[in-house]
Amino acid sequence: MQMSKISLFITVGVFSASIQAQTLTRDNGAPVGDNQNSTVAGENGSVLLQDVHLIQKLQRFARERIPERVVHARGTGAHGEFVASDDFSELTASAPFSKSGKVTPVFVRFSTVVHSKGSPETLRDPRGFATKFYTEQGNWDLVGNNLPVFFIRDSIKFPDMVHSLKPSPVTNVQDPNRFFDFFSHEPGSTNMLTWVYSNLGTPASYRTMNGFGVHAYKWYNTQGDVNYVKFEWKSQQGIESLGPDQVVKVQSQDFNHLTNDLYTEIRRGNYPKWDLHVKVLSPEQLHKLDYNGLDATKVWLDVPDMKVGTMTLNRIPENFFLETEQSAFAPSNLIPGIEPSEDRLLQGRLFAYADTQLHRLSANLFQLPVNKPLATVNNHNQNGLSNNAIKANGDVNYEPSRQLDLSEDAQFKALQTPLSGTVLQKAISNPRDYYQAGVFYRSMSAQDKSDLIVNLAGDLNKVIDKDIKETMVSFFYRADKDYGTRLAKATNTDLNSVKNKAMM
Repeated sequence: MQMSKISLFITVGVFSASIQAQTLTRDNGAPVGDNQNSTVAGENGSVLLQDVHLIQKLQRFARERIPERVVHARGTGAHGEFVASDDFSELTASAPFSKSGKVTPVFVRFSTVVHSKGSPETLRDPRGFATKFYTEQGNWDLVGNNLPVFFIRDSIKFPDMVHSLKPSPVTNVQDPNRFFDFFSHEPGSTNMLTWVYSNLGTPASYRTMNGFGVHAYKWYNTQGDVNYVKFEWKSQQGIESLGPDQVVKVQSQDFNHLTNDLYTEIRRGNYPKWDLHVKVLSPEQLHKLDYNGLDATKVWLDVPDMKVGTMTLNRIPENFFLETEQSAFAPSNLIPGIEPSEDRLLQGRLFAYADTQLHRLSANLFQLPVNKPLATVNNHNQNGLSNNAIKANGDVNYEPSRQLDLSEDAQFKALQTPLSGTVLQKAISNPRDYYQAGVFYRSMSAQDKSDLIVNLAGDLNKVIDKDIKETMVSFFYRADKDYGTRLAKATNTDLNSVKNKAMM
């Protein structure tokens, strides 16, 4: 009997309150003062490179897998083209939007986020929707998901979030006890969890899902006028997802259903199409929102969008490894006319994604055909693994030089963005963690609400720790009372305890 008690304690001891407190440190042993917020230049300012804890977390995180991607490992690619629907040069100097009918070649990689390279495509997960535009100004990567929001708002939490969602380092099995333990400390995740546990988290086809840039970006024209924008790909095929019963059936028949469906339809000449829509806000309009418009856990509610073009996928890669597996996407691959916003999650992704690709594919990844720009590359970046480029700069591999006229062009300088405030580590002041999850829940059909409860309760019922489960249900109760009440019943959670936690 004594041995049984000891075994039980070992099993659930990770959640025991008796664990001794320790100070979090960087790899050099230095203590960490704030592991929740990146260091920023003012509350809505850019993230600072001097935040060595953030940089180290992202660097170490990006190097955890060789050679498989840490996230988005399971992917499917296709070639196509984007055609602008009008001239949008009054809003942006970006080449794809410079005139009506402008054609830009693209390569798209769809993916699952958390699960491994050989995992079933039926598993619940956000779906990556990454588009590479090959423009005469260079490559632009619009790297997004099939859901409009994300779990966290600060990139300093990205490694922690993914670690919790990945298989346990002890058992190598994904465990709701682990990721709900993490999310119970992240009320901002309530909106994304509602989206991913809806049937949208299990799409029936890559062709029948929308795509979102998630983050706000800046569009600027040749006169320097600046607006904030958000991107959305709207499927012309409509939206089709798998309900709880359908997931089991499809997985038993074909766990590659998303790849097989996409390739089959393209081979038939039934080319899938998406319209690209853009929401536009002036800086003044952005700051008048009653939530933080740069928060990646939020959508821009009641902001009209406009169609700016249509993408058609019409060709399958000839070799999976050479094209799909070696394709490298990063939000830092930008072109004139578009800049990143001050979104804290985006700011970290600008570094982390590019760094991950350097780690996976070496410094010369842009020489690979799938990543090679149509624009001529002129710089003094040299050597490194697998450098096959022919350089014609002779003895000059530096700038400036009187021997070689290769210099910058002032018209492409960075935007001059006003800054205010002090360098600090502080959470945003208007998080509004719950209300958009409620807005989304109330917009669902009766069947979609029921499926959401089934999907979410299925994982919450695997959680052993009572406090974690009650805390999570209290988040959803704060989003919407009906939502939380139904979830409490489905998880056999005491509603009075949920209400008490929701009031705290």
